[in-house]
Amino acid sequence: MGKKKILFVSQEITPYLPDTYMSNVGLNLPKNSIELGNETRVFLPKFGVIKEKTNNLHEVIRLSGMNLILDDFDHQLIIKVASIQSARMQIYFIDNDEYFPRKIMFHDEDGNFLENNEERMIFYCKGVIETVKKLGWAPEFIHCQGWFSSLVPMYIKKIYNEDPLFKDTKVIYNVFDTEFEGSLDSGIINKLLFENKLDVSDLKMLKNPSFENLSKFAISFSDAVIQGSKNINSKVLQYMKESNLPFMKFPGEEDYEDQYNNFFDSLVEEEELELTEE
Repeated sequence: MGKKKILFVSQEITPYLPDTYMSNVGLNLPKNSIELGNETRVFLPKFGVIKEKTNNLHEVIRLSGMNLILDDFDHQLIIKVASIQSARMQIYFIDNDEYFPRKIMFHDEDGNFLENNEERMIFYCKGVIETVKKLGWAPEFIHCQGWFSSLVPMYIKKIYNEDPLFKDTKVIYNVFDTEFEGSLDSGIINKLLFENKLDVSDLKMLKNPSFENLSKFAISFSDAVIQGSKNINSKVLQYMKESNLPFMKFPGEEDYEDQYNNFFDSLVEEEELELTEE
């Protein structure tokens, strides 16, 4: 199978964030992709808990400085990078002083779910795509890890679908057991409607932006889906299985890299078959 161009849009990667199954997958999948010779780009939010000096993060001036408009306000997009030498892997971090303040991820110091998590998610997802555009790099696959990346499939299929860099890109959405309680702010619909290519009917699944509905929303715009954890939301799992999309079941907690790579290969083979039939 030929070399691929894979973009990993991650929610957690160790060692930058706590050591969990999800953060280990966030490290090992792109590491394996690089070892296989694939062109690989990796993105992560620059959550405030990530220590810049300890991890040798530095700003990339040529990629930073763009303003993203969100809810009629400009928000500066700051791009930082760091390297994991043992994996020969470079990580791009999406940063903004307002959205990624010190010492928090999704909850404040008192354990409360942040009221602006929906804005932070919009900023991250759009920031990744705009940065990839600035790099002039056309990924064949985008692997979205976790709910914080759940808007990427919609952006690729509805907003950037005519962009030459993304018109042939396949989006894979990977659901993990990182379910949050309650819902994001329902104002997410109005904030997304600032995109001229969207209308209310595109966003009806986000009237109640719970983890379940965010996941279903992402799946509805994806080309393939993965059960990333053994025990994920049962309604989301059922929706995945009934979606008629290529589906990869939970591969286990060890030695899963080959199963992921085989799944990517199967998507390439499926695409080649479709082209032959045309």
